[in-house]
Amino acid sequence: MKKEIFTYGFEKLIVWQQSVDFVKKIYICVDSFPKNELYGLTSQTKRAVTSIPANIAEGTTRKSFKDQARFTEIAFGSLIETLNHLIIAEQLNYLNSNTLNELRIDIENISRQLNALKTSQISRQ
Repeated sequence: MKKEIFTYGFEKLIVWQQSVDFVKKIYICVDSFPKNELYGLTSQTKRAVTSIPANIAEGTTRKSFKDQARFTEIAFGSLIETLNHLIIAEQLNYLNSNTLNELRIDIENISRQLNALKTSQISRQ
């Protein structure tokens, strides 16, 4: 008999799923950055983008909706930090403007979902 794998609540959140997909896109993009950025912009961008789904997940473990909303805010801050790094990368010609614009669509979508999640969490307090 095959045992069913338990799924945590955060894994069911569309915003978490899309954030993980976004992480994969960013990892592919930054792998093309110059090697001298490995411990600079590449590393900072990877840390910022992985913080998005990590904070969404961690927030779901909090008992109070106020605490949950705080982790959603942190995820949003990491999303904007990632955008900042991508803008800098584009200005340094590490990333072309078409790629940045495509990533901005993902950022806008995740941003709207994070804001909706936070609004939901705050309204349940």
